[in-house]
Amino acid sequence: MQLSATPYEERLTTPRSWWLISFLVGVSFALILLPFGTLPLLGGLVGGTAAAAVVASAYGSPRIRVVGDQLIAGEAKIPVSALGDSEVLDAEEARAWRTYKADTRAFLLLRAYIPTALRVEVTDPEDPTPYLYLSTREPERLAAAIEAARRTNA
Repeated sequence: MQLSATPYEERLTTPRSWWLISFLVGVSFALILLPFGTLPLLGGLVGGTAAAAVVASAYGSPRIRVVGDQLIAGEAKIPVSALGDSEVLDAEEARAWRTYKADTRAFLLLRAYIPTALRVEVTDPEDPTPYLYLSTREPERLAAAIEAARRTNA
């Protein structure tokens, strides 16, 4: 497997505000445990913050990569030869494809805190998936990387 001409990698990290919310979850746990003393209060603060931070980190852990002749989106690995045209979606169009235009058979790597996306047709006749919907902060760059990988491996 050779590397693509335009390598691409993106982690769909959660917004910074979610880390503040994680701390506030810890504070709420601490307040719940306040009547039981100082040690439970500190345990609630640390434990609640840590648990909320783990959830925020796990939700923001998926990566989108173009490596060689593969598009890796989360746990899905798709050869670029099985992909068709790409459509860059602005915030309004991405919302439409997440809601009333959506196909239930589509593969969605959806993160609502990322407003833009890329929709890529699946041309493999053996695959029932009509398209991939990938939330991405840089849809133009991802589309270019997929196209470059397709040309390189053609």
